[in-house]
Amino acid sequence: MLTLFIRTLLVYIFMFVVLRLMGKRQLSDMQPFDLAITLLIANLAALPMSDPAIPLLYGVVPIIAMFALHRLISFMSLKSEKLRKLVCGSPLVMISGGVVREDAMRAANYSLFDLAEQLRMKDVFSISQVEYAILETDGGLSVLLKGPFQTPTNEGLKLESEKAMPALLLICDGQVHPEAVRAAGLDEKGFYALLKRFGIDRAEDCLFMSVDSGGIVHVQQKQKTCAKVRARFTNLHEKK
Repeated sequence: MLTLFIRTLLVYIFMFVVLRLMGKRQLSDMQPFDLAITLLIANLAALPMSDPAIPLLYGVVPIIAMFALHRLISFMSLKSEKLRKLVCGSPLVMISGGVVREDAMRAANYSLFDLAEQLRMKDVFSISQVEYAILETDGGLSVLLKGPFQTPTNEGLKLESEKAMPALLLICDGQVHPEAVRAAGLDEKGFYALLKRFGIDRAEDCLFMSVDSGGIVHVQQKQKTCAKVRARFTNLHEKK
């Protein structure tokens, strides 16, 4: 029993490393050959775990071979457009100029119900609002709405906009993120001084704390889900 447990643990760790090296694509973003190789690797990994009589190498060596094949196909697909089209396929224009293309629907084995469902997932509830819809090689649908139905942008309205940056998460579930603290321009003393402005003495008492590009600080203490504090500081280093 102990031997089986150790074998399972070793195969799991090995398979985890291989899948990480293959890339970070989500299942919904996988190309057909990605999915096929992933399923084969999972099946090969199950063999030495399910039968102790099968040598461990009988599962490890084929997995390495599948990984090498995946890397080779991925590399060659980057260098050859023809191979990429052969392996991954080509995008299909499902709606062109507001007209549903029946030939593309048949080629993709798509029904109008499938198309309408994909559009709803894009927050589009009427085919009449769509100018172009393209079925990508990973199965996702890219949609371009007709002019009257497009969301206005600052550029279209000729409005000036500030440069947007992701918010820095300084504290997450009581754990301080030193890299984010430094990126916010704070040292240790300034960071804890900022905490005290919100009446918090210890980082462990804070559920989360973030600072956005506009200098707005969001803080929420643990066990006080309704006590979210929102404040703006033009200079996080200023002293009160």
